[in-house]
Amino acid sequence: MAKKIVARLELSKEAKDQLMTTSGRSGMTQVSVASRLFEWFSHQSELIHGAVLGQYPKDILPEVAQLILKRLDRKKE
Repeated sequence: MAKKIVARLELSKEAKDQLMTTSGRSGMTQVSVASRLFEWFSHQSELIHGAVLGQYPKDILPEVAQLILKRLDRKKE
């Protein structure tokens, strides 16, 4: 079995409430939901990281979104 690492999260009240709602709806624990999100995020490109982390200026977000979609579409081929 792979070694597990425990990480501590700091969430806003709204994010915690949403995590509780999502975990309840999916029948998963909050830890399982958070773990899957981290796993997904860790396998994404730098473009996705930047978008998720809000590192792009708002005025270019539509172009960034288009670029991400084009690159994702290319990977399917």
